[in-house]
Amino acid sequence: MSNRRHDGRRPDQLRPITFKPGIAPHAAGSVLASCGRTQVICAVTVEENVPRWMKDQKVSGGWITAEYSMLPYSTLDRKARDITKGRLDGRSTEIQRLIGRSVRAAVDLEALGARTICIDCDVLAADGGTRTTAITGTYVALELAVKSLRKKGLLPATGKSPIKTPFAAISVGVVNGAPVLDLDYIEDKDAQTDMNVVMTAKGQFIEVQASGEESTFSPKEFSALIALATKGIKKLSALQKKALS
Repeated sequence: MSNRRHDGRRPDQLRPITFKPGIAPHAAGSVLASCGRTQVICAVTVEENVPRWMKDQKVSGGWITAEYSMLPYSTLDRKARDITKGRLDGRSTEIQRLIGRSVRAAVDLEALGARTICIDCDVLAADGGTRTTAITGTYVALELAVKSLRKKGLLPATGKSPIKTPFAAISVGVVNGAPVLDLDYIEDKDAQTDMNVVMTAKGQFIEVQASGEESTFSPKEFSALIALATKGIKKLSALQKKALS
């Protein structure tokens, strides 16, 4: 763990992480989550209804849905808005589904009541780890939204929160033959192995996305990456808790 990376970090070191709450005043809860030079606005709004399929199938409780987008100026070269192409690109679709699954795994949908939580993650600046930053920021925004719902009397003011557990996400990978934590763009584009891990604060897995980039990876490397991710999630959970306090 002594080898330094291109930005001077240790292999097991996160980039600077910050959370700026209240970035979207009309949302029930919002935060500007920054991970190094990556910046994502995570906002939670609430609709007092549920999708039609839930009504048709008589499914009780609430629902959680997510949308993810990269703003045109978030990358070095302007990224055209999806609306100009007439469709959502495959990467955005994959990421917003990941965000939705991750949050639903950590929330008691019955305790939400018959309402829909809408999560919007908009990337202001991309330098690697946009999906993991979005998920980590979403937890903070969701806690703020639950606090707002309780204050308005839409959720019980006391008792258990519908959020069953804190959660966060981090990237890990094999770069130049070594496992590293929290890849930025330079590392991500040249990584031999790339992995995104979503976990609870208690160390339970929600989702693991792993792929060899034109190479394979061994069980030993996989175990090393999981250990790094677990260490990173613990640090992120502490930072989330501090931001919310």
